[in-house]
Amino acid sequence: MAFSKAQKENSMQGVKPLTVSNLDEAKQKLRARPLRIGISTRALFKLEEEHEVFEKQGVQAYADLQLERENEVLEKGAAFEVVDRLLRLNETGQEPFVQIVLLSRNSPDLSLRAFNSIKFYGLPVVTGSFTSGASLGPFILAWKIDLFLSNEHTDVKAAIDAGTAAARLGPVSSNWQREASDEVRIAFDGDAVVFSAESDEVYKREGLEGFRKFESQNASKPMEGGPFGEFLKKLSVLRAIYLDENGVSKVRIGIVTARDSAAHARVINTLRAWGTPADEAHFVGQWNKAPILKAFGAHIFFDDQEKHVLGASGVVAAGHVPGPHDGSAPVIPSGDLPA
Repeated sequence: MAFSKAQKENSMQGVKPLTVSNLDEAKQKLRARPLRIGISTRALFKLEEEHEVFEKQGVQAYADLQLERENEVLEKGAAFEVVDRLLRLNETGQEPFVQIVLLSRNSPDLSLRAFNSIKFYGLPVVTGSFTSGASLGPFILAWKIDLFLSNEHTDVKAAIDAGTAAARLGPVSSNWQREASDEVRIAFDGDAVVFSAESDEVYKREGLEGFRKFESQNASKPMEGGPFGEFLKKLSVLRAIYLDENGVSKVRIGIVTARDSAAHARVINTLRAWGTPADEAHFVGQWNKAPILKAFGAHIFFDDQEKHVLGASGVVAAGHVPGPHDGSAPVIPSGDLPA
């Protein structure tokens, strides 16, 4: 199998491009240790009404409602689209590249509705933990989860503290437009998400000019990984496996960052050093991220600033990544574009 010039340039920028032999090796390694995503029932399915009953009327009323609706199929939740698309990348008759583990604070008695709905939609999800209200934190490590998606802040924070990529998702928006395709498009903010918060800290101490000077001086020095660094690296293996002869993958990765041209070089050099190419990178400064994410056609987006998550949630499933700073405070703004 020959690889085109475009594929060689597009795959694993800055590191040795995939060959037939190491492509096979990549498949074997990913099958041996699949990309494993842990997801709560409320992130996978639409359960806002049931959760409101839980909040206002208590556990028993919630349990009674769930049992009453046990045979009613749940509507798709915020993470359903990206989960469905990732699972469809698995090859029939082969060990999977991607696995989903259902992690729920529900009791085992209430697990039937979730698995009935999973069966209805044809999702190959066969494992899970139901903890009757206990924290899911310990089980995230036990299941060797690479990414945890939930609506519960405490569980997300526990996962981040344990070194696992995690994000808190909001409710489903009626504005989302789902299109038929076999691609999965995942977008990430940069600093304090994919990359460490080091540059954020420089900005807080020294302001915009100090930040730009620091980034210019360190442009060729790769950044340390942030909470989603390892997840991006593993996702990049899946991306590389699905590169076609024109260098286009079914797994498209986008970086949407508040950095601008004065500080973009270090992002590119870091991605090269990691061997984790992005299909698209958008350096938006203070520009609203939502239109960019809509144009990219993202199926999920991760950011550490709540204002960006809230702004994006009208067009894409958006996950808030708990960070080391005030999530609503401005971080690394451009100053060159209107807010």
